Amino acid sequence: MRESAQSWRELLVEVKRRGLKIAPEIAVGDGALGFWKALDEIFPGTKRQRCWVHKTVNVLNKAALSVQPGMKKDLREVWLSPNRATAEAAIEYPKVVECLTKDRQTLLAFYDFPAEHWDHLRTSNPIESVFSTVRHRTVRTKGSLSSATAKLMVFKLIMAASKTWRRLNGEQLLPKVIEGVRFIDGIEVIEAQSQNAA
Repeated sequence: MRESAQSWRELLVEVKRRGLKIAPEIAVGDGALGFWKALDEIFPGTKRQRCWVHKTVNVLNKAALSVQPGMKKDLREVWLSPNRATAEAAIEYPKVVECLTKDRQTLLAFYDFPAEHWDHLRTSNPIESVFSTVRHRTVRTKGSLSSATAKLMVFKLIMAASKTWRRLNGEQLLPKVIEGVRFIDGIEVIEAQSQNAA
């Protein structure tokens, strides 16, 4: 699958056509501009979360090899921080700060969701591993399948992969996320209701 805005737009439109009635609250992805452009067109209110695994690789590529092991450990401390303020304070290395700060909002978006969901929101790698298997198989059979047969093969590969997927941590919190309940640093914000005397 190409990762152009048009390809992603077609996929997102198809997902809506198949019954997605509510726009996703958050989308997790790498730096592929096509995905974000299509997401903004189809689901404009959806928050963005950049994949920390991809971003870590991008950041490490901007640093000398000698400091990469320590920097990788320090970056891990950023995205494993217990709250946004601690994460922001942990961003230090001057030579790579620009790489992090330009995506600061999308790297730290997961703090606005239940803490139980953070493991699932920090990286897009679980979904990418499924697609890499599908991509591997479709490349090997390129040209020998009809469009319908290729779709069936992709469906079967994804169904087989789904047997090993783990459940979402904190799945009972999904209705609150869908209802728009606010979370700060993974904790539900309880809005005080003002009572006006008549």
